Amino acid sequence: MNDVQQLIGATWSAGNSGRSLTVYDPHSGDPVTTVAVSSDKDVAAAVRTAREAASGWARTAPGARAAALHAAAAAVQEAADELAELMTAEMGKPTPDAKDSIGAGIGTLRQYAELGPTHRGRALAGNDEAIDLMAFGPRGVVAVITPWNDPVAVSCGLLGAALVTGNTVVHKPSERTPAVGWRLAQILAPHFPAGVVTLVNGDGPVGAALASSDVDVVAHVGSTVTGRSIAAACAVSGAKALLENGGSDPLIVDADVDPVWAAQQAAAGSFANSGQICVAVERIYVHRDIAPAFLSALAGSAREWASSIGPLVDTRLREGVHAQVKAAVSAGATVLTGGEIPEGPGAYYPPTVLAGCTDDMAVMRDETFGPVAPVVTVDSFEDALKKAADSPYGLAATVLTGSMSHAQRAWRELPAGTVKVNAVFGGAPGGAAHPRRSSGQGFGYGPELLDEMTATKAVHIEAPPSGW
Repeated sequence: MNDVQQLIGATWSAGNSGRSLTVYDPHSGDPVTTVAVSSDKDVAAAVRTAREAASGWARTAPGARAAALHAAAAAVQEAADELAELMTAEMGKPTPDAKDSIGAGIGTLRQYAELGPTHRGRALAGNDEAIDLMAFGPRGVVAVITPWNDPVAVSCGLLGAALVTGNTVVHKPSERTPAVGWRLAQILAPHFPAGVVTLVNGDGPVGAALASSDVDVVAHVGSTVTGRSIAAACAVSGAKALLENGGSDPLIVDADVDPVWAAQQAAAGSFANSGQICVAVERIYVHRDIAPAFLSALAGSAREWASSIGPLVDTRLREGVHAQVKAAVSAGATVLTGGEIPEGPGAYYPPTVLAGCTDDMAVMRDETFGPVAPVVTVDSFEDALKKAADSPYGLAATVLTGSMSHAQRAWRELPAGTVKVNAVFGGAPGGAAHPRRSSGQGFGYGPELLDEMTATKAVHIEAPPSGW
């Protein structure tokens, strides 16, 4: 059993709210972690400690900050197996997949360690008697609130970008993966001065207290509901809100593609990590000409995936996923495979394919966050493009097509931060995007995240008048 603590300054201690949380293994249902929840006073103390450390860390040379981040990345690499086991125990990701995810986080830390010292301002064209420049500097204290579905990689991205640019951080990991966040903080914190990395633990009220505290940035990856609450808190406090929130990402399957290949792409997008990926395929629009072959192949792929995916993070999420499936069936959708809660312990849910879906179903309209592939049959690419764009979300989208003109239209017209053509996953490591609509605001990852973590100052310098 993991007994998780908070970190304030250089001191590890139990939270003082009088509340505690227990995390249960989604494979077996057995308890694996307990955590004493941080109190409002704990949150305030963590923020105050980070504020006190901010000026010293901001004055630290960029090269020294980068060296500290490189050392932290090496330490995470050494502890990768342990972190993967914790991730599997708390949120169910199969251990090999967890190791891959942690490897991505390590790569992100190293990327920011390299980019940090080169992130600088620029000279301006002023007159000969003056110097004009745009200078970048840290914003101050960054509250980092991270999710459970990819707890190391997401945390490494936000923490790495904040730290290398000279900010101090107060991290609140998800209450569903507190031991992962706790162990990550134990690994990272020794490579930075006391107070630069702090950790608080708990659920929604702790996140709300942190988001409304005396911080300069709130960086959050998670649900749209929580993101909106954070945006409202930041509107009051004046802190910058950096949000990557929910999505309902569409996949368009054009008439001219191989239906079996397209089904394999759709299955990967819908079922990887049991559908618990921010940019998972959540709704599919397939051209009528290839719909029968595509649906048959997709159902076959789903049955193949059933033997390899892990459980959902907990039974609460499973109940929500199953409720969407049942509602769709009641409204006329057909289950081609899956769609039933299996017997036995844990929070497993089978890869599920729904045919005959309509745009008004919750499984098409809302974020599902489970291994469900709902399919709408369309008469044309134009119809698919229109339906794919009709969503309150704007995180990512994918189009499978052999037509360059359709590909061009898709990436230009779909209102999403990321558009992928002929691959549901992939992209260069430095890519960054602006989520749209209910999916968030601000650049996520890539070099541009360093811009989000810094403030720009215009500086004009003239020599004093002669004769002084």
